Amino acid sequence: MDWLRSKTTAIAGGCFALIALESYALMSMRNTVEDKISSVERDFQATRAQDESKIGQLTSALDLVTQRMGITAQELKQANALAEKLKQENAQTAQTAQRLRRELAAKADAAAVKQLHEEATSKLAEVQEDATVKLGAVSGEVQVVRTDLDATRQDLANSKKELTGLIAHNVTELAELRRRGEREYFEFDINKSKEFARIADILVQLKKSDVKRQKFDVVIQADDSSIAKKDRTANEPVTLLVGPDRLRYEFVVNYVDKDRIRGYLSTPKDKTLSAEGPNFRRLQ
Repeated sequence: MDWLRSKTTAIAGGCFALIALESYALMSMRNTVEDKISSVERDFQATRAQDESKIGQLTSALDLVTQRMGITAQELKQANALAEKLKQENAQTAQTAQRLRRELAAKADAAAVKQLHEEATSKLAEVQEDATVKLGAVSGEVQVVRTDLDATRQDLANSKKELTGLIAHNVTELAELRRRGEREYFEFDINKSKEFARIADILVQLKKSDVKRQKFDVVIQADDSSIAKKDRTANEPVTLLVGPDRLRYEFVVNYVDKDRIRGYLSTPKDKTLSAEGPNFRRLQ
């Protein structure tokens, strides 16, 4: 029993010691918490004091800004009025400048027109003078050409007269030319055909005949080449240079009938004297 009592006493003492230790720990924790709360309260009070100071400063600044805003609003109103006035003055100035610009442009145009008129008059005088000189030169050249043309016309008239005298328009005139004995004459009577008709040493094909207009189209073959003669008239000589010596042949149609032509071919008798090719050059 004594053992049990001593053991109970020991347990009770341990419990009391544990309780005392926990109480001490709780007291220490309480003191620490109270210290922290005191520190937080001190910090809060300091922060509040700072905030109140800043609020006071901001209030003062706000009052100052409010006063300045009142002044600025008044100044802004005055500035707007001044800007409107300047705008009106600028508009009037722009109108005045535009009017002056038009007046200056009109004066400049008048001066430019006058200058251009003077320049044009001067250039026109130069052109007229140059044209007069050139016209005189051209007139002289035209006169020379006219003289040459008149001489050429006279030569053509003489040649035509001479040629007309050497062309036979009918059988009687052809007989007269034969009697002169200057050229050979071969009569022909050719119908329209796909075949060529031989006259002396050339070939002729009638392509078309117009009785009313006395016109015809033919194709003539000479020296291995074909020559088309279109829209030719009756009694109009068709001249050919044939052979290496360039002998002058004359193809003349006296009568144009429907799909038929009649006439003659004249060739030189003296081929050496009549040559217009190599033999002619050798004789010279």
